[in-house]
Amino acid sequence: MTENEINHIFQTWLKQHKALLFKIVRSYAFNEEDRDDLFQEIAIQVWRSVTSFKQQSAVTTWLYRVALNTAIKWTAKERKHQDRHESIDVSQHIIESHQPPDDRLAWLYEEIAQLNEVDRSLTLLLLDGFSYKEMSKILGISESNVGVKINRIKKHLTTKSEKS
Repeated sequence: MTENEINHIFQTWLKQHKALLFKIVRSYAFNEEDRDDLFQEIAIQVWRSVTSFKQQSAVTTWLYRVALNTAIKWTAKERKHQDRHESIDVSQHIIESHQPPDDRLAWLYEEIAQLNEVDRSLTLLLLDGFSYKEMSKILGISESNVGVKINRIKKHLTTKSEKS
């Protein structure tokens, strides 16, 4: 594959799946500077990995896996470099639009951000409509484990919403 072909594929994927990548970035980075850094890390990793895409899964599934793995590694690396915890600006998580922010959506993003990395990833995949089978392939866990974890996440979020 030539460099021009790689660049064309990368640009096409980036244009078609930018929203998916931003959703992951917003769930792992909580301020503008970190989001920019993480998006750049993900984009670099996708560009480096274009030639390793074997078309054994959908492009979205493959991109999700690359982006999630990059975000998880980036988060671990950033934790080592930060001595203090930054507060989460919930409004930063909401997709920018001309509509007023939905308090329920802000609450949901805040709760997702507090989940551990696997649960956070599962929640994002579920919200994007991935099947249990696709989720298990992306995260490298069994389908039954996906089901159990999603059930627990739903119960956890339901309980928290009832307390709010």
